[in-house]
Amino acid sequence: MHEILTPREMGWADRFAAQTGPFDSYGLMHNAGAEVTAEILARYPEAAGCDILCGPGNNGGDGYVVARMLHERGVNVRLWRQAEPRQGTDAGRAAAACPVEPRALETFEPEAGRVIVDALFGAGLSRSVEGGYAQALEKAGASKDPIVAVDLPSGISGESGAVLGIAAPCTLTITFFRKKPGHLLQPGRHFCGETVVSDIGIRAEVLTSARPTCFENTPALWSSSFPRPAADTHKYQRGHVAVFSGGPTTTGAARLAALGAARIGAGAVTLLSPSAALAVNAMHLTSIMLHRTEDQNDFSAFLRERHPAAIVLGPGFGVVEKVRVFAEMTLKPGGENKPAHLVLDADGITAYAAAPEQLTAAAENSTAKLVLTPHMGEFARLFPDLAADEQLSKLDKARQAAVRTKAIVVLKGSDTVIAAPDAHAAINANATPYLATAGSGDVLSGMIAGLLGQGMPAFEAACAAVFLHADAGGTVGPGLIAEDLPEKLPEAIRRCLGEP
Repeated sequence: MHEILTPREMGWADRFAAQTGPFDSYGLMHNAGAEVTAEILARYPEAAGCDILCGPGNNGGDGYVVARMLHERGVNVRLWRQAEPRQGTDAGRAAAACPVEPRALETFEPEAGRVIVDALFGAGLSRSVEGGYAQALEKAGASKDPIVAVDLPSGISGESGAVLGIAAPCTLTITFFRKKPGHLLQPGRHFCGETVVSDIGIRAEVLTSARPTCFENTPALWSSSFPRPAADTHKYQRGHVAVFSGGPTTTGAARLAALGAARIGAGAVTLLSPSAALAVNAMHLTSIMLHRTEDQNDFSAFLRERHPAAIVLGPGFGVVEKVRVFAEMTLKPGGENKPAHLVLDADGITAYAAAPEQLTAAAENSTAKLVLTPHMGEFARLFPDLAADEQLSKLDKARQAAVRTKAIVVLKGSDTVIAAPDAHAAINANATPYLATAGSGDVLSGMIAGLLGQGMPAFEAACAAVFLHADAGGTVGPGLIAEDLPEKLPEAIRRCLGEP
């Protein structure tokens, strides 16, 4: 269940499911309430009671169903609302069937030992929460009681994960059919707590008709295309990756990228080093090859003789003019040289801040793939208009950047988004905060290049690298430094692919 639906797509899926059965819209509401009820009874059997906060729409309708079902099971239920749902609606029907007498939401006061059920607003919320609703959420958030959200914590945008006015951090969020972007994008993911996706009887054919283009990044998304070497393979058939090194005082980033490429399975990795850095690089390399590369003539000769499949450019590199020359030679070399896939990171991205159209042209005219791996600061240098647009979610920003540059864009962070020019995207959710350390991104860029070099499709390669990078980081935990990550990759690959 790794597909993600936007609130609009989920609304369409609800309507289509209600029209085609087997459940009508009220039946789906009943099923949603039953799923929430079952989770509460299973998780909080010793609770003194439940306080159900009901909104005026369908999310509140789910809350009325929960209140009725808990009441029928003998749970002490208090129901709070500010406005009665409209008659004739599913929510109105659920409210009429609920025997629990509603109380004024403005008088809500949490009591220790009770469970609070947030059924005020769901994933479709598009405006700030205000007035009595905001006051109730503030009180709920200030209490120490567990909060269970129906669909999504009220005040969180299902589209972007942004806080719309106010939201209360929840212990558990129960959503239906599929997750929404707001369950995975920060800060929404923080407010959700644990998220459970419940089956409420929507047929699988509905998802096929919805044609989702966004996914939660899990091994199910890319494991089938993950490279596995044949018994008779040799090192260059497993992909040759090259990594550009910076000068003598900035060589570490490139070596980290090279190790990432090697540990993810590339058969051969070469570090392209300027003369001044040859000695320092040689002191630290064993299985990684070293090649003097001072200028475009050296690089052209290397391309012609060694035919690398993928190249990493940017980590610790520094020189803007050379970045552009080497990048464009990689994507569209002349003469006998074949284009190679290019992962552009760090200084490689910053080098194009003043000439993004030049990068787009190079990618558009190449048969090779371009992958950009910016954090938000680097993203803002290359795409200042997208970064500044507060109406765009992180998902939207990455998607628009991918379309604009004809590249795979990996917009890094605790909720890394991977976006392709065809609008397919994935949101990663397994990162550990310990990955926020110098050099971590360099390892990731090398991992992506390593998978590209082995022939993995670019979008899937980026998704796999991001997930495995985070998984390896979670294995290390406290004290993590970037050098730990390559060593943990074999273990992460076995675990995520289910291999011995």
